[in-house]
Parts: sequence; structure tokens; C-alpha cells
Amino acid sequence: MLQGKKIAVVLPAYNAAATLEKTCCEIPRDLVDEVVLVDDASPDDTVAVARRLGLRTIVHDRNRGYGGNQKTCYREALKLGADVFIMLHPDYQYTPRLLPAMAAMITSGEYELVLGSRILGGTALRGGMPFYKYVSNRFLTVFENVMTMAKLSEYHTGYRAFTRQVLVTLPLLENSDDFLFDNQILVQALYFGFRIGEISCPTKYFTEASSINFRRSVKYGLGVMKVATQYRLQRLGWAEFPIFDRHGRRLADAT
Repeated sequence: MLQGKKIAVVLPAYNAAATLEKTCCEIPRDLVDEVVLVDDASPDDTVAVARRLGLRTIVHDRNRGYGGNQKTCYREALKLGADVFIMLHPDYQYTPRLLPAMAAMITSGEYELVLGSRILGGTALRGGMPFYKYVSNRFLTVFENVMTMAKLSEYHTGYRAFTRQVLVTLPLLENSDDFLFDNQILVQALYFGFRIGEISCPTKYFTEASSINFRRSVKYGLGVMKVATQYRLQRLGWAEFPIFDRHGRRLADAT
């Protein structure tokens, strides 16, 4: 616990057998109360490794996508009564050593959502981020900041911390089951007025680290622009979209 708050780390896993143990070894268990792994029907030994490590493990009977995996992660962690939720990829692309800092930013009461930004430290390219991904990251971030009038350094990191209030308020079940989920949840948080903080996070790209191919990257980029445009249209009162519906389907309703 930290500041009397129960901390849960969620691990959305797919083919993470090779990196899961290394990731879990760096999770500070004196701080973290619960670790929940959701396996998205991996064909490798992810589940066996998770159970050997003693993790609370949920296994999807079929692949539900990255966003679908996160929905299960947060739903199960909410059931455990946690106050702070941190999503950590089990592919070791993001360092677990930042968990205490991210949790502290949440429990300080200053932020309700914290991002581990690969851009703030200026080391993304040196850390191995492909150049085309870096350029698209910067372009999409500028576009979204213009549309949302925010000033985030990036919207595309997979390292995030949330308060319980964020997860029970946002209509997350209206979001995509694919990679676009990551972007939708941030834009929703901005729409609903939650305070977002950022911390510099080193970038690590290597063979075992998960990544999406060029075709899916293009699909994701177009989806990002669509979500940002929807935000602006709804803010102007020109249209309404389910992902910004204050009465939309929530994870809390399904727990």
C-alpha cells in the first residue's frame, strides 16, 4: 500500500512467456498489493509461467484483442478493491522500476491518471523506437493536442496508472477491443475532466517486445485521428458519440 491506498498492477499478456518472469522480478511487492495477469489465449507458455510465479491469472478462452484484454484486467482488479491501478506490459518494454513513482503521483492527489512517456526524456530513438513510429507518434500527438487543447507529450504509451474513480466513471465498454482502446481511454479522460500527469520512461525495443506491424499501425493512426475529431465535434455540440456518453456502459456495471 501507499498512503493507505491499495495498489494493483495489471498485466495484459499475449505470448509473454519469454519476458514475464523478468518483468515480475522487478515489481516492488512491498508496494504492490495485487498483481493480475490476463492471458489473451496465448499459444505459448505464458499461463504456465504466470502460475509458476504465483500470479492471479485469468485466461481468455479465445483471443479478445488488446483492448478486450484490458477490459478484463480492470474489471478483475476492481473486484479486488484496489484504489490505484497500474497497467504494465509483461513484455519488459516498460521498466517496472517506475511503479513506485507512478503510484506516488496518483496517491498524492494531484493526478488521476499518469502516463509513462517515452518522449519526455528524448531517448525514444536511442532506445530503438523505429523512425517511422517516432514520426507518426509525434504527428498524431500534435494533431490530438490541437483537437483536445491538451498538452500531453504522447498519447500512445502503454504504461499508465489510474485512480479507481477513473475506471468506474469512464464508459470503457464502449471502446474498441483492439489497440485503439489505449487512445480512447485517454481522450475520454480528457473529456471527463480528469487530471493527467506524465513521467519520463525509457524506451526499450527488442525482439521479444510486442509491436504492431505497419498495416495495423496505419489502421491505428487513422482511428486515433477519428477519435480526436469525435472529441472536438462533441465538445462543439455538433455530434454525440457513445465513447463520451456519461451514461454509457461501464466496467463497474459488469463487476
